[in-house]
Amino acid sequence: MNFDENCFYCSKNQDLNSIMIKICDLEVSTVYLFKEQTYKGRCNVVFKEHKSEITDLTEEEAAAFIKDVRKVAKAIQKIFNPDKINYGAFADTMQHLHFHIVPKYNGGPSWGKTFDMMPQPKTLLNEEGYSEVINRIKFNL
Repeated sequence: MNFDENCFYCSKNQDLNSIMIKICDLEVSTVYLFKEQTYKGRCNVVFKEHKSEITDLTEEEAAAFIKDVRKVAKAIQKIFNPDKINYGAFADTMQHLHFHIVPKYNGGPSWGKTFDMMPQPKTLLNEEGYSEVINRIKFNL
């Protein structure tokens, strides 16, 4: 299994925990909720092994990863009913394969353009708010 001790997705260190909360494991990925919730329900679907590019995956791994991404997107669509879901796979400096799943609304933040990775001001929830969102996502997965 590929592992990079310098990667926060692999080491699951405090840097990861400071910005995301683990929701659950799926077939080949782990799902995290971003603590910053300007885009309510924004998640990251992270391939379990340390791979940088989708082209590094076997056909079977790629199909399973996209199946996991689709499963999370369907849950987000059902729960939050966004006008559009943005998908981002930015990994210039964080070279661990992951997809951002970002629900967006017509007239809402960043509508008509790329979502802000770290919007300001931050929208943070309390512990109860995070638990509610996570439980709703888990229930719909």
